[in-house]
Amino acid sequence: MTNPVVASTAPKRRPTPRVWLLSGLSLLLLLSGLVGTLVAKSEHIVLGAEAYIYGFPLVIMDITRANAALSIGPENQLRRVRQFPGAAFRDVVRPNVDTLYTTAFIDMDQGPWVFELPANRPRYELMAFMDAWTDVFAAPGTRTTGSAGGRFLLVGPHWQGETPSGLTRLRAPTRMVWLIGRTQTQGTADYPLVHQMQDDLRLRKLADWLAGRDPTPTAWQAPSPHPAAPMAQMERMDTGEFFTRLALLMADNPPRAADAPMRIKLQRIGVQAGTAPQWSRLDRWSVALGRRIADWKVAQELGRVRSPGGAWSTPPAQLGNYGTHYNIRAVVAMIGIGANLPIDAMYPHTQVDAEGQGLHGDHCYRLHFKAGELPPVSAFWSVTAYGQDDYLIDNPLRRHARASHDDLLYNADGSLDLWIQSQAPQGERQRNWLPVKAGAGFLLNARLYGPHTDALEGRWHMPALLRTDGVNPGRLPCGAHLAALAPAAESGSGQ
Repeated sequence: MTNPVVASTAPKRRPTPRVWLLSGLSLLLLLSGLVGTLVAKSEHIVLGAEAYIYGFPLVIMDITRANAALSIGPENQLRRVRQFPGAAFRDVVRPNVDTLYTTAFIDMDQGPWVFELPANRPRYELMAFMDAWTDVFAAPGTRTTGSAGGRFLLVGPHWQGETPSGLTRLRAPTRMVWLIGRTQTQGTADYPLVHQMQDDLRLRKLADWLAGRDPTPTAWQAPSPHPAAPMAQMERMDTGEFFTRLALLMADNPPRAADAPMRIKLQRIGVQAGTAPQWSRLDRWSVALGRRIADWKVAQELGRVRSPGGAWSTPPAQLGNYGTHYNIRAVVAMIGIGANLPIDAMYPHTQVDAEGQGLHGDHCYRLHFKAGELPPVSAFWSVTAYGQDDYLIDNPLRRHARASHDDLLYNADGSLDLWIQSQAPQGERQRNWLPVKAGAGFLLNARLYGPHTDALEGRWHMPALLRTDGVNPGRLPCGAHLAALAPAAESGSGQ
């Protein structure tokens, strides 16, 4: 038996130059073979990345549909959300605390369907219908129907027939449709009114509408445990499974005519509507590498600070009607699937102050709207605070946003100051306080419902945030010199 001490102290033989040469040649040949493989399969790698970005919205939409059927309720029935999300809510990032939702995934092959929107009461409503590729193809509500409401015949892409009198036809371009309805809700005290408005919305088959009958609701019970979030499922999904699912979904949810060049690219890597791709091991590896490269590039883009110099970033004008802007469509599907058309809602956001420094709960900030320069909207506006994880921030008041319909304190000259900080400001200014968490970074998301042309065309912008601690000599603590920053305030609730 070898003595370990002796073995450890014995002189070691050094590799000879011949061994080094052979090892180097082997490594060079290995690298050359890898490079050769990458060159030979470069088309599959590049097209795999493009195809993944192109197909991502359709696949994540289908995952979201399946998740909703398990966690919320059955398809083809309205699902009414009865309360705002709280700080523990994790189903979607940057949840909305301005409206209560009424949603439904609708299978057009089981239609046609009749959707009834009653005459509008004094709350903003938006009932956006999205196709399987996340484009908004119809948006009944306050902007389009005013206070009159309406009755709509929702038909699939291949339906042929006469539209009954009293119905307005809406043609869906895909079999899968997602209704995302929003009703303005002015705080928890507004729940009874909004709940009644939600209850007055109706979705039923055309045959039931013609017969004047209500369908029997499908029996349903939420499963346990709760299914994983759609994005988590997507991240775990094998590349072969992703493209198989994409190909099968494309059969019932066809691409548009403008997508013809992309369909040709898909065919070049074996992806065709209705047929699972047949790949060799090397082809599968190449396409999978393209997918990972695409994921990495998207993550790099999302990680960039997009509000230089304190400016707010505004999502692109293609939101909700993407055309061939596949990159924009995919990114929106990744971070906020279900976006409205800009004409219905705009979503400026920022994570830096006027000096370009990251927003942090250890500092205090003032968001100042000059007189006559409040967000220009026909409906209402809000500003919501989120943590770095894109979820609502826990605080004792359970206050996550300040909105134009809140009991805000306006200054004597008509201007408005919102105070964003972890500690409460003094006196009446607490009415304008948006709490954040000490010791942690955060971001702000504004929402403009019914934005005016000035906002849509970029002639109006959200004002940059001013840090109110450390902007004066001596780095005064939050609230110590607020009186010098704003005109005297009115005692009333303002505008």
